[in-house]
Amino acid sequence: MNERVFKAMSDGTRRKIIELLKEGPKTAGEIANHFPYAQPTISRHLNVLKNANLVVDQREGTYIIYRLNTTILQEWLAWLLEHFGSGGSDE
Repeated sequence: MNERVFKAMSDGTRRKIIELLKEGPKTAGEIANHFPYAQPTISRHLNVLKNANLVVDQREGTYIIYRLNTTILQEWLAWLLEHFGSGGSDE
């Protein structure tokens, strides 16, 4: 499993961005409106998510639209379930 995915998902702000993008594509400004941080902070978080391939971006006119890469997210969740999922208690 890609270590960058774990790094990306370890931060609460980035997890919230993932939740927002689950609702549909958004611009950086639309994402930033949900946080008390400056735009550059959100851009850094988006870059971490992009480097982990959890988010893809596409220019549309003067905007950059961010979308969730559900394939990588599903692979990560499948890996988590395989290694830590409900298989009974070891206690």
